[in-house]
Amino acid sequence: MRKYLLDLTVSGNEKLSGNYILMKLTSEERLPDMLPGQFAEVRVDNSPSTFLRRPISIHFVDRDANELWFLIQLVGDGTRKLAELKKGDIVNVMVPLGNSFTMPSLEQQELLLVGGGVGIAPMLMLGAALHNLGYEPTFLIGARTKKDLLQLDAFENYGKVYMTTEDASCGEKGFVTNHSILSQKKFDKIYTCGPTPMMKAVAAYAAKNNIDCEVSLENKMACGVGACLCCVTDTTEGHKCVCSDGPVFNIKDLKWQI
Repeated sequence: MRKYLLDLTVSGNEKLSGNYILMKLTSEERLPDMLPGQFAEVRVDNSPSTFLRRPISIHFVDRDANELWFLIQLVGDGTRKLAELKKGDIVNVMVPLGNSFTMPSLEQQELLLVGGGVGIAPMLMLGAALHNLGYEPTFLIGARTKKDLLQLDAFENYGKVYMTTEDASCGEKGFVTNHSILSQKKFDKIYTCGPTPMMKAVAAYAAKNNIDCEVSLENKMACGVGACLCCVTDTTEGHKCVCSDGPVFNIKDLKWQI
């Protein structure tokens, strides 16, 4: 899939609850095609301590407004500098990168999308794509507290949303793999992104119940095109770059001990 190096204009940069922002970028020209699960490498200007681009999952593409959305967690100098951008500022973005989630092959399937923390980011675009194909996906979102549950209204546009929080401030108490929906409903396919322990727990549930499952890995990345090898992960076919061969992998292809 063709990659683009674009100077995009900030059309919105909203501070969300907790340590997150929702950045929206636009262009005078039509944004290129992008697929659910892909990501971008965002250049951070005017940050002396930030030398590399920041890999950011594609949260959503609003074709009507010609906007590219990023849900960004503020964790270091680079992301905090992005949070300072104002409407009209220019951001250089390399996009789209990586592979994508696999669309279902059967018409009647129960689909579960599981996200934790900033790992919910690719789930919105995936849910929208599935909804446009006629599916009604189920979202299961985990967070530490209620204030860490983000974009719930947006997710509800495309399917039923269930939540867990560690402190029981919203939804069911515990982790996503403890939610009662997993015992109430039989799923045919699971997609997940979030902290590695969460994804491994979801993968273990999927493997135990013989459910096809894809995970979006969040390994540390630098180049974004498979050149520097800093994001390699071990698979059944040897070491692969998460940025170019992934970030999406079927759990059958990973050497996870689950």
